[in-house]
Amino acid sequence: MLRIVALALFVAALTALCCNRARAVAPVADFGLRVISSRPDMVSGGDVLVELRAPARHNWTTRLNHTDVTASFHTKTDSDVLFALLSGLHVGENSLEIRSGNRAIAQLMIGNHPSTGPILSGPHQQPFKCQTQTNGLGPALDSDCTIKTRVEYYYKSTQFLTREAMGAALGSELPGRLAPGFKLYDPSGGVPSDVAQTTTSEGRTVNYIVRRETGTINRAIYDIQFLHEPGQRLPSPWTRPTAGWNGRLVYVFGGGCGAGYRQGTLGVVGRTQEPLLAHGYAVATSTLNSFATSCNPIISAETMSMVKEHFIKAYGVPVHTIGWGTSGGAMQEYLIAQQYPGLLDGIIPVISFPDMTSTIPSISDCALLEHAFKLSKKSWTEAQKAAVSGFATFQTCASWGAFGDNRWPLLDVTRFCAPEIPREAIYDRVSNPKGVRCDVYESEVNVLGLDPRSGFTRRPLDNVGVQYGLAAFNSGKIDAEQFLELNELVGGYDEDGNIVAERTLADEGALRLAYRRGLVLTGGGGLQSIPILDWRPYSDDGADQHDEFRTFVTRARLIAANGNADNQIIFVDSRYELPLLYLNDNWNDPDARFVGPERELVALMDRWLDNIAADDFSGPLSERVVRNKPKNLIEGCRATDGERIVEPEGHNPSGKCSQLYPPHGDPRLIAGAPSADDILKCALRPIDVHDYVHAMTPDQLRLLDAIFSQGVCDFSRPGVGQEIARAAWH
Repeated sequence: MLRIVALALFVAALTALCCNRARAVAPVADFGLRVISSRPDMVSGGDVLVELRAPARHNWTTRLNHTDVTASFHTKTDSDVLFALLSGLHVGENSLEIRSGNRAIAQLMIGNHPSTGPILSGPHQQPFKCQTQTNGLGPALDSDCTIKTRVEYYYKSTQFLTREAMGAALGSELPGRLAPGFKLYDPSGGVPSDVAQTTTSEGRTVNYIVRRETGTINRAIYDIQFLHEPGQRLPSPWTRPTAGWNGRLVYVFGGGCGAGYRQGTLGVVGRTQEPLLAHGYAVATSTLNSFATSCNPIISAETMSMVKEHFIKAYGVPVHTIGWGTSGGAMQEYLIAQQYPGLLDGIIPVISFPDMTSTIPSISDCALLEHAFKLSKKSWTEAQKAAVSGFATFQTCASWGAFGDNRWPLLDVTRFCAPEIPREAIYDRVSNPKGVRCDVYESEVNVLGLDPRSGFTRRPLDNVGVQYGLAAFNSGKIDAEQFLELNELVGGYDEDGNIVAERTLADEGALRLAYRRGLVLTGGGGLQSIPILDWRPYSDDGADQHDEFRTFVTRARLIAANGNADNQIIFVDSRYELPLLYLNDNWNDPDARFVGPERELVALMDRWLDNIAADDFSGPLSERVVRNKPKNLIEGCRATDGERIVEPEGHNPSGKCSQLYPPHGDPRLIAGAPSADDILKCALRPIDVHDYVHAMTPDQLRLLDAIFSQGVCDFSRPGVGQEIARAAWH
């Protein structure tokens, strides 16, 4: 009950702040006053960067909460626009006024929030385990896991490591520590003799010395890095980018999926960032922008907004902010672009999924199918299992942890808990019924709400009416007896994630909120107006959960929402071998480390965004995005021998790319779901014998009626509660 009351109060306060108070009041012609470090209603940390365009020879003053701050405004290099970093904001509403004499001629209301958050995600998840020491940053200073901001330098060394030494070093890496080939830099000792050099995207050759800033924002450990040599000028909101920084920011999102309750760990320093730092990009991330820590896209968006705000206040507004993320990181990019336009200017999702909420049904089906196969009295070949699952091989289900003891990890409220959560704090139905529950939905309780009957987070998971293996039956890959027995045995999940005989029934309120609040990628909102480069290293044939068809699912959703997907470029590549980034013979050469198309894709996105920015023609942003694609940015794939094949991507069996890299599907597509694969709970209809290519006996039809007594899925209709999300910023 306390959680529900706290959430209601938070929503009411946020609605009053964001929807009614953050506005300009009584502006005067020729005056322009705006917040440029964030949205005016989502400022954090007690300070704000504002821009003022004031007419010349006009007598004006500015006041922040009745304090004169006129002297804080000054011009940026080569600009007549005034900027000010104003501090001293109190939590809640703040008034910034432009005054002429005794009269207020313009006003802006600013909503300030604590740097510990939250802003839009709702009450903080509790308990929460600090991991500052795990990240090598010392003990936390308070219960919000705060640490003092730390600045340190490291550099790329020219000292050569053998392949064997590199492999050994990789095996001993720790979170937050330097990757092999990098060393800490002591500014007091001068430039080391073994410092490498690198050439940025702007053609400037500089010493490969990196400035790294870490601190705590929204309970997450943030990490900001860019090339910078101590003693030289730092970038700021009032100066141009420096020789080492090209003015662009790449925000990196981490993969995986975790239930939260912890701060999380940073990656190995220098590994993720190097392909970007080496060419002059600033790189930012945080531990709560890794889905492996908390599988919550709203917390990720909130944290990214606050970290980017801090970056802008310290170093200036980036020319572009480009998103980069793999797997769960790609989900964050897509969902943030949909729900929170303006945070990212362009996105590069890698081995992507659309979102976790609509992916869970197809992969939770894996454990149900495996359970049914074990109970079956029929003989099932591996090819038949694959045909029912839709994947290239049924072993893909094993990569999701589906082959277990009547549970699936992401729905298991006990075993999905991170090891940092004390065992005695974890839920047990008998011994600790009020303990921490760690299923995949728990971190989204502020969106989905609590079931008043059970007190647990409501779930949008459902498989009522799903005819598993329908396409496999109609194609003759399984017979009627197998089809019927499979659907009779498949079952569902109880509240604790155990497989039970009954099918899973979704909470209809949770379904509506999942679509409306942006837990599901629907293709709407800001997605039609942002350039997308979806890079798909192919691994379907390796029983890898990162299957190619997920990219085409996203394309289908973009088309359904916007009529086209012209702002999305898909490029399919041969398998992505991460170790090659670190174990090639010329690893000391920054250019040699790019064995994949990372540098090419970031450069193309940069050029695409430059083209859009330079387009002065009128019309909606979505049109400018499409007409400004670089000419050499063309869809297709790259064969294993390096040949680049140009052709539109998609489910095109006759295409050369599809022959090289055949897309597959999932259990819901085989059951008849549309290619967008976005129906969480299907509408039901009576059984129709015309759905089945092969005739069934009267006894089989009676069994079919008994199995689907409520009806079967009608995938020609929208799902229950389904709607196309709007860019909400709520």
